[in-house]
Amino acid sequence: MQFFSCLCCGKGFDGKKKVKSEPSWRIFSLKELHAATNSFNYDNKLGEGRFGSVYWGQLWDGSQIAVKRLKAWSSREEIDFAVEVEILARIRHKNLLSVRGYCAEGQERLIVYEYMPNLSLVSHLHGQHSSESLLDWTRRMNIAVTSAQAIAYLHHHATPRIVHGDVRASNVLLDAEFETRVMDFGYGILMPDNAEDGANKATKGNNLGYLSPECTETGKESEMEDVYSFGVVLLELVTGKRPIEKLNQTTKQGITEWVLPLVYDKKFGEIVDQRLNGKYVEEELKRIVLVGLMCAQNEIVKRPTMSEVVEMLMNESKEKMSQLEANPLFNRNNGEEIVEHH
Repeated sequence: MQFFSCLCCGKGFDGKKKVKSEPSWRIFSLKELHAATNSFNYDNKLGEGRFGSVYWGQLWDGSQIAVKRLKAWSSREEIDFAVEVEILARIRHKNLLSVRGYCAEGQERLIVYEYMPNLSLVSHLHGQHSSESLLDWTRRMNIAVTSAQAIAYLHHHATPRIVHGDVRASNVLLDAEFETRVMDFGYGILMPDNAEDGANKATKGNNLGYLSPECTETGKESEMEDVYSFGVVLLELVTGKRPIEKLNQTTKQGITEWVLPLVYDKKFGEIVDQRLNGKYVEEELKRIVLVGLMCAQNEIVKRPTMSEVVEMLMNESKEKMSQLEANPLFNRNNGEEIVEHH
């Protein structure tokens, strides 16, 4: 996780002022959050990520919240939790999940968010909603573009500029209207280096398949690491496959290894999630797949920036599509550009 200094623009990615009524920011008491989550009852648990567990809760006024209970916090840490959380709370974009407040009592560090009733992208692709086929093609295309805009905002327009550091499908949440809310940005600055007992994040099961080669080797996060991870999310979104799938007892296959040969043969109909029953826009599918593969390249210098990703996803011109298709990556002789997942 890295912060970069820049002048505050106070605007969304498209340069327009974002006007939206939101619950007021405040400090929550531990007692209040215990009551809201039924003492962090297992039945209230929504999921667990790299930095902690998330619980559903309901406040006294009936409003629903999601509470992130951070792991391994030591009261000896020099990081001023309250100051850093308030910095994150000032990062505003319509497709980022806003922080409603926090709690810091004893060794407990908790962050409070608005609850997203349609949960995460993972729940619709692989989890409890996966058989309901609620993600039609229009929704998937919207998720691709708006999640790209959110991450591009963090990289290029937020104050301070932020590397997300944990881009994956479980951190792409969906509100009641299936609009995207990207979460967990900025957590690296909140958690001390030893919070994972020195374990490299590459060993974390939840992240396998999303990690770039350089992050696997060094554990260092960067904007280009976010781009790589986002490419995997794009492919996951359109194929319905997990980042890594087990072929048999001894063999696993990364999503890029599966997609690229089909792209060589222009078999996009075999790439798309079969739950869509053929109801998709072929040119849009092709665009997302090609952009996803460009993001998930071995060589850092060949990956696009997130602002370029947004531009490519939104540009519907035939000329732009021809440029994408002409990329050497999509020539069968350049397959080594895509990283193999093991």
